[in-house]
Amino acid sequence: MLYPLSILSIILLALIHLTSGHQNHSHAAHNPHHPHHYPHGNDTIPFSTRAFWMRRANTALGELDSPCPFAAFGTVIVNHTDLSEGPHGKAVCYGVNSNRKLGNPTLHGEIAGINNCSSILTDPEGEYKLTPADALLAFSGLSLYTNAEPCPMCASAIRWSGFSECIFGTSIATLTDNGWGQIQITAEEVFDEAGDLPSTTKLIKEFLTNETDPYFLWQYDETYPCPSGCERTSGGSSCAVVVEKRAVEL
Repeated sequence: MLYPLSILSIILLALIHLTSGHQNHSHAAHNPHHPHHYPHGNDTIPFSTRAFWMRRANTALGELDSPCPFAAFGTVIVNHTDLSEGPHGKAVCYGVNSNRKLGNPTLHGEIAGINNCSSILTDPEGEYKLTPADALLAFSGLSLYTNAEPCPMCASAIRWSGFSECIFGTSIATLTDNGWGQIQITAEEVFDEAGDLPSTTKLIKEFLTNETDPYFLWQYDETYPCPSGCERTSGGSSCAVVVEKRAVEL
């Protein structure tokens, strides 16, 4: 049998639990230190410009590696305010997943792109000729486009770099659903936990996925078509660049 005091205690505990849950939810939704996802409708950069650079992240695969590498993760880092090469801005550097090529497990597309940018920005014979200190500051004016959601390692590197923006295509959830092993921490979660850093980074999620998803759907599904310019190998488990057959002259 419950005594009146016990019943009152249970009611108070229930109210405290409900109030606490509501406050925690409100904190996560409204904490100003957490740069949340920006809906595409609120974007100040034209859709055509966003699409142009996401497509360049895709085509970087064929330019720097292969049109159908197994790890088809491509990145381009852009200065939207430099219009010297066109209305969409200027690419500072590119990167593609290079861990299998170079034996470095950290060289995901985003890390490779950041490394390439550091080299380009500080090259004494190059276009920018920045000091290391100035190169670090320069990242705050750049946008990173990547055709798949940054893993926790890459998302952390993006936040430590202080990029103005990060725009990604295919989500970690889609990668996981299609056979890719992933660390199940989203880029947004990493960004949310980076509130103590001195900079903020705008995050735009799942942009142009109708064009980025196909780059990640063939690796674990032998029935899915290979990317353009590639065909299934004889075993069917991989895709390779189509070798053009020359006509035999008789």
